[in-house]
Amino acid sequence: MPIPHVDAYRAAAPAAALIARIREAWSGPPVRIMEVCGTHTMAIARHGLRAPLAGAVKLISGPGCPVCVTPDGYIDAAVALASRAKITLATFGDMVRVPGSRGSLEQARAAGADVRIVYSPLDAVDLAAAEPDREVVFLGVGFETTAPTVAGAIVTARQRNTRNFSVLSSLRTIPGAMALLAADPAVRIDAFLCPANVSAIIGADAYRPLAERYLLPCVVGGFEPLDILSSVLMILRQKSRGEARVENEYARVATPGGNRRAQALLAEVFEPCDADWRGLGVLPASGLRIAGGYADFDAGRKLGIAVAATPVRSGCRCGDVLKGMIDPPGCPLFGAACTPATPVGPCMVSTEGACAAAFKYGSLA
Repeated sequence: MPIPHVDAYRAAAPAAALIARIREAWSGPPVRIMEVCGTHTMAIARHGLRAPLAGAVKLISGPGCPVCVTPDGYIDAAVALASRAKITLATFGDMVRVPGSRGSLEQARAAGADVRIVYSPLDAVDLAAAEPDREVVFLGVGFETTAPTVAGAIVTARQRNTRNFSVLSSLRTIPGAMALLAADPAVRIDAFLCPANVSAIIGADAYRPLAERYLLPCVVGGFEPLDILSSVLMILRQKSRGEARVENEYARVATPGGNRRAQALLAEVFEPCDADWRGLGVLPASGLRIAGGYADFDAGRKLGIAVAATPVRSGCRCGDVLKGMIDPPGCPLFGAACTPATPVGPCMVSTEGACAAAFKYGSLA
């Protein structure tokens, strides 16, 4: 049954009116707007928003897909863990098919490893409680949106005294990656469409330093077509006035200060660390590792597994896609050697990946 509230944000007539206003608001060269969320990437492709804006706006996909930015070394560490005796690896579905340099978790499972798909970190805690003779390791992949649920699972495991549960963390925080891209003249970003879900946690004010330092308009936008088009219009109005500030189109959920309770939970369970991003390299303090007070739930320390750097696989240009340097068809493997059925890189695997969106929906004008 359709949800009327959602339908209101997808109505054709208001969308057409917004597109007309966007074209009236800007007459200069196309404004390059990077969306920093895989959900935005999919919504833009699914609803065909690129083509109607062509000439006025160039929408660029950035490093907003959590699976896509996870480097091969993490996948390799997960495969190595899954291959150990009495280890159960629990993860979300997308991660299973992402290839590392030594194969994927799907291949490890076919070879006998115990790899299970769960729908929340708490499912993994329940799994550990049900099978106390096994160590259940949850793959903690994602951004500030996912991190509080992982933190909550760790706290719950401690409260329940479920000691055979641990997390291999590859959690990331978004603002550092946005700053790196803003500072890179080769990427040529004119503005950011900021992620709605992450912003609900960290708050719209988190982008204020970015807007002020790099003079880039930043607009927090929801995921429906009218949200995205309204956000684009807000950006172009800033550009036409020569402004660079933070605006919040998604005020029905995101606030200036964000979710303080979730922020406190993150500060209790995690601490910042340098993190390796696929395509971006090691970014200072852009990762979340489990803090010392919860070391018993850190799979890396508990099981003696380390994430090592690995060379980029030949031909795969997921890194350049994640930086907005090329559109997915710019990769020589796109649609040929790399398809959803035979993915070479994570951007083709993930349901939030730019290559998967381009392959499924096209429309990259």
